[in-house]
Amino acid sequence: MAASRKPRSAEVPAAARAALAGLDLRGKRIAAGFSGGVDSTVLVHVLRRLAPEFGYRLSAVHVHHGLSRNADAWRKSCAAFCRSAGIPFTARRVRVVKAGKGLEAAARAARRKVFEGLSVDAIAFGHQLDDQAETVLFNLLRGTGLAGASGMPVVGRLGKKPLLRPLLAVRREAVLAYAKANRLAWIEDESNADEALTRNFLRRRIGPLLASRFPRWRESLARAARHFSAARVDERALLREFLSSRGLRAPSEARLAEMLRQLASGSPRMKLEHDGAVLRNYRGKVQVDKPLKPDGFKAVRWNGASRLALPALGGELRFRKARGGGIDPARVASGLTVRLRAPGDRLQQAPDRPRRTLKKLFQESGIPEWQRGRLPLLASGTELVWVPGIGVHAPYRARAGAVGLLPEWRPATSSNVHDR
Repeated sequence: MAASRKPRSAEVPAAARAALAGLDLRGKRIAAGFSGGVDSTVLVHVLRRLAPEFGYRLSAVHVHHGLSRNADAWRKSCAAFCRSAGIPFTARRVRVVKAGKGLEAAARAARRKVFEGLSVDAIAFGHQLDDQAETVLFNLLRGTGLAGASGMPVVGRLGKKPLLRPLLAVRREAVLAYAKANRLAWIEDESNADEALTRNFLRRRIGPLLASRFPRWRESLARAARHFSAARVDERALLREFLSSRGLRAPSEARLAEMLRQLASGSPRMKLEHDGAVLRNYRGKVQVDKPLKPDGFKAVRWNGASRLALPALGGELRFRKARGGGIDPARVASGLTVRLRAPGDRLQQAPDRPRRTLKKLFQESGIPEWQRGRLPLLASGTELVWVPGIGVHAPYRARAGAVGLLPEWRPATSSNVHDR
């Protein structure tokens, strides 16, 4: 005889127990976020049920935003629930100031500040599988990187505290089944019906449409999030290894995550300082170098040595002979001056081409703006002779078949992390 199938409500304690397994929670203080909705109501109920098994001390925290005319009634409902269940309850009222990212973002920031300031060992939120899938879908539609595509972890961080999501593997239907099976009362936030809010639109319109063709779309997106998260871990290891290879200290986990988030943005304005070095994005590449201050650099003479150290610019110039290329030695027999760029500098790349400004040539050659002002240029009098990354000024180029001097700039402080 086939075994009877367990009711859907049984999925909730099983998933919560699996999420908490392996965590050292004995004697720890856990504060559960309790809005009064079905997810947080089930969270508080199941955590109270599992408390004797794991040995933690549970409390519930309600954040009163004051955004709904029903907010006071919600607070009273949450307080009554906790009083009847013997769970310590705290309500914190916050003032939500609408910021540039909208009212929802401002409310989230206010809640986060409350939970970060609690004197507890861990925080628990009632996010479930549908929330995870909707979060990943929402982030992907915004063009997110690995961080956003990774969704929410079962065990994450909120400031310095562990953030637990014991219901993250449970579908909304199972949460509702658990609430009904245990005769739990919950409140409905009227804003959940407002489809002008993107998450509500995804939940009420897009979710059912996807389910009609892909019944397990939630599980599929959650699984994809785990894959993205694993790739993100690999990326962390690569960044940590790279920083170590450049003699830079390894950042903390939180700092490393923030560095990856900023690097993944691809913003050309991103400037990330770490351990005396600066990481930047430029044309799809992440570059790291140690900032220099070449303002005090004074022009120096080069009189034919094969190497010329320029510590103020973070490297050295090297010269070698090359047939059919480089600078015509006859044109520079009296030596050259090494200097930085100056207003009005121009260079002719070929005899049949006009002289062009260094700014245009730097842009075409992909030389980052922050490097241009500290490149050593070779000049004869007021006229440029050679520019790193650009080449030799046409009037000074060695004739075809003749032996010329080929300069090379060897910076000691710059390197690419990887292509994005």
